[in-house]
Amino acid sequence: MATLLQINSSLFGDNGNSSVLTQEFVQRWKEKNPTGDVIVRDFAKEDVPHLDAARVQALFSPAEGRTPAQQAVLDYSDKIIAEIAAADVIVIGVPLYNFGVPSTLKAYFDHIARAGVTFKYTETGPVGLLNNKPVYIIATRGGVHKGQPSDTQSQFLTNFLSFVGLKDVHFIYAEGLNMGQKEQAFASAKTEIEQGVAA
Repeated sequence: MATLLQINSSLFGDNGNSSVLTQEFVQRWKEKNPTGDVIVRDFAKEDVPHLDAARVQALFSPAEGRTPAQQAVLDYSDKIIAEIAAADVIVIGVPLYNFGVPSTLKAYFDHIARAGVTFKYTETGPVGLLNNKPVYIIATRGGVHKGQPSDTQSQFLTNFLSFVGLKDVHFIYAEGLNMGQKEQAFASAKTEIEQGVAA
């Protein structure tokens, strides 16, 4: 049975532009995979712990001396990594907040990047340890940034995902949403979503 991992990082939950478009992706995917399973991570509805010194220490703590609180940190990290590993396709809704990704998405990534688990260093450089699979990034912006120096998101997302082994990354942009271009941008994004799911 095919599995889709849907990640929503909008502060506005289901009403966020990026969340609306990830749901469009899910609906199209379900039409093609009617018996498929969808795993949802919505950072507006769940607490995503940001890293602090105690959490970093927990991630590197040996099992034999680990406290219950440290074990809980490892359990969270293990669970979200297992979800990524189990997924056949991943779709991530990413609004542009102050020229960067939402802090909750960055925090989520921080719990995924674990040496010896999702990546390792070799004599020739880092190697991602997650099995490659299609990752669709639905990037929504109030302005127009694609291909411009102001788009700091796209390269960051490509770099991070590739670092952990996810190299098959596809971007679907919906820009100019606060510039009177929302209807056109959504229509274009939905066409790209349909094409991506059909591929």
